[in-house]
Amino acid sequence: MINFILLISRQGKTRLTKWFTHHVAKEKARVVRELTGMVLSRPPKLCNFIEWKDKKVIYKRYASLYFVACVDKDDNELITLEKIHLFVEILDRYFGNVCELDIIFNFHKAYYIMDELFIGGYLEETSKSEVLRICAAMDEMMDDSKDEDKIPGRANSSPRSSGR
Repeated sequence: MINFILLISRQGKTRLTKWFTHHVAKEKARVVRELTGMVLSRPPKLCNFIEWKDKKVIYKRYASLYFVACVDKDDNELITLEKIHLFVEILDRYFGNVCELDIIFNFHKAYYIMDELFIGGYLEETSKSEVLRICAAMDEMMDDSKDEDKIPGRANSSPRSSGR
């Protein structure tokens, strides 16, 4: 089971966090700070697996972002790397060659994609096309709701009492 996922820039800025287990805010900040330091300080030639406390931390760098997943000690590291890669591939298809700025300015969409993939720390949807189809439908609904708000006279169409 995935306990949490972090996206960290090379400069050490946290771009995205998703916690599947309960932690208090102070503990979350400490964990993020500790793991950011550990991951960023590792030379690129070292293994992408770190034993940390009673967990395993698996990370992979794509462009300027580190995708970090913390899993239970008995979970398979290679399967976790595949889950990270699946998430990156879907982000890449959705944004068209995803970059750090896409994550910064569209973090809500990245969270939505992550929520479609993972539920409770487990991979729920393995089909990239299905996740992208659902995200496209969500985008269409958002566009439709924005268009409805722009219809002239629509905002003031509620009946008013004259108060006289």
